[in-house]
Formats: sequence, structure tokens, C-alpha cells
Amino acid sequence: MRTLLIDMDSVICDLMTEWHRRYNADYDDDLSVAKLHCWQTEKYVKPECGTKVYDYLDEPGLFLNLPPFPDAVDVLERLKKNYDILLVTSSRTHAYTEKEQWVEKYLPFVGKHNLIFAHRKDMICGDLLFDDAPHNLLAFQGSGREVVAMDYPYNRDIDVPRVSSWLEFEALLLRKWGERDEGNN
Repeated sequence: MRTLLIDMDSVICDLMTEWHRRYNADYDDDLSVAKLHCWQTEKYVKPECGTKVYDYLDEPGLFLNLPPFPDAVDVLERLKKNYDILLVTSSRTHAYTEKEQWVEKYLPFVGKHNLIFAHRKDMICGDLLFDDAPHNLLAFQGSGREVVAMDYPYNRDIDVPRVSSWLEFEALLLRKWGERDEGNN
């Protein structure tokens, strides 16, 4: 059975909307994911904020209350029948506990025992990484394994397969491996 490594933030759940909402409210700005053309968010915020934009990622409750993207939970439940699913995410401070609780709430069929916290996702065993961060995609691809990007303006300068929804991701996997994995329940 193949192993899928799936990122959480901005892949399974919508981090950017709430993160940017908090920043915009405090700085009277209009930051949105559509404006991010590289990974360094600090380049798109007001100078008086700068790298403090990342402090919002340490606020209690942020990760616990993020909504899953449309179809993410349903597609993951279907994929679980044919793939070993590992959730791979990086984290700051107390977000470890919140992410575990989020998985228990929305993805109990995957379970927090399949949640791995890592900054070096390329060091984790798996056949394919579904992520949004350019550095993770490039490092994993550099290890000779397959990647799929959740499409965002900030990762479009890397040449990897990409999707813009969970249904597209599911269809990509079906085209790629569907025939070989149908019997592996």
C-alpha cells in the first residue's frame, strides 16, 4: 500500500483566511493569499508589521478553529481505503496540541497517531507529498519521490504537478495509481 504524506495548513484546512483576517484587522490592510507571490509573507505586509505577521501563528485558538477545505474530509476518507495516510505538518508553540485536537475532530479515521510534526518533510518515508510550501515540495522531489502542490500564487514558480481542489487531487491519484491500488483495502 502506498503512503501519502499530506500537509495540514493551507492544504487540508484554510489557514490563510483567518491568519490574514487577524493581520488585516490589526493593521487596516487587505492582505490575501492572491497577493502572495512568494513564500515570505513579511514582504506583503505593512513595514510596521514586518516579521511580526508570524506572531499570529502563535495565538491560542488559531489552529483549533480552522475550517477544512471543501471536500478535504470526504476525499481523505475515501483515500484511506487505498492508501496509508500520514499527516505531516510543522508547528509553532502550542499549535501541536491544537492540531492534534483538530485531527481528532475532523479526521478521526486518520487519527492523531498518524500525525507527524516535522520541518524536514523530505526525511519522512512516503511515496507522495501533497503540500503547498515550495521548500517542502522541492526537497521531497529532490529525494526522488513524487509531489503534488496545492496551487497558490506563492508556489507557481516551481515545476510540479498541481491541483486547486481536493476533488482534483483525488482524480490525479486515480489517474496515476487507481488501477494498481483498487484491491488494496
